[in-house]
Amino acid sequence: MNFCSQCGGAVSLLIPNGDNLPRHVCQCCGTIHYLNPKLVVGCVAEWEDRILLCRRSIAPRYGLWTLPAGFMENGESTSQAAVRETLEEACARVKIQQLFSLVNVPHINQVHLFYRARLLDKAFSAGLETLETALFPEDSIPWQEIAFQSVALCLRAYFSDRGAGRFVFHEEDLRPAAA
Repeated sequence: MNFCSQCGGAVSLLIPNGDNLPRHVCQCCGTIHYLNPKLVVGCVAEWEDRILLCRRSIAPRYGLWTLPAGFMENGESTSQAAVRETLEEACARVKIQQLFSLVNVPHINQVHLFYRARLLDKAFSAGLETLETALFPEDSIPWQEIAFQSVALCLRAYFSDRGAGRFVFHEEDLRPAAA
C-alpha cells in the first residue's frame, strides 16, 4: 500500500502506538490501514450421496475441480456467502446444514470455510467462473485434478465422517508447499 484511501496521502509501514505489529499508517491524516486475511467460503453440496464439484474456468488452477466457493463479500454472513457462491459458480440452490471445515492458509492470508449443504434440486449448471459442473460419488472424485489442497482436505474429512456415520467440525492449518 502506497497511498491512504481516506485522504490520498503517503503511507508508511510502522508500528502504531499501542500496537505490536507493523501497519500502513497515513503520514497526513493518521489513518491506520489494517490488512487482514480474506475469507473464502463454500460448501460441500450433496445429492443422493454424490458431491457437486465445479471445473474452474478462471485462474488460478484453470480446468481443475473444486467445491463451489469464493471470496466472502462485505455485508453478508459466511452462510450467505456459501449460498451465493454455490449459486454463482454452479447455478445451484442449497440448504446450508452446518459449518464443517475451517482451513487456515496463513502464507496467502486466507481462511477457507466449508459448510455441509444439501442440494435442493438437480437444476445446476456451469456459472461464469465454471467450465462444467457434475455430481461425483466418493469413488469417482477426481483426486488428481482437485484444484486446492483445502478442498482435498475438506472432502477427505467429509467422506471419513460420512463413513463413520457422524459429522464433526474440522480445523486444519496449511503450510506452503516445499519448493
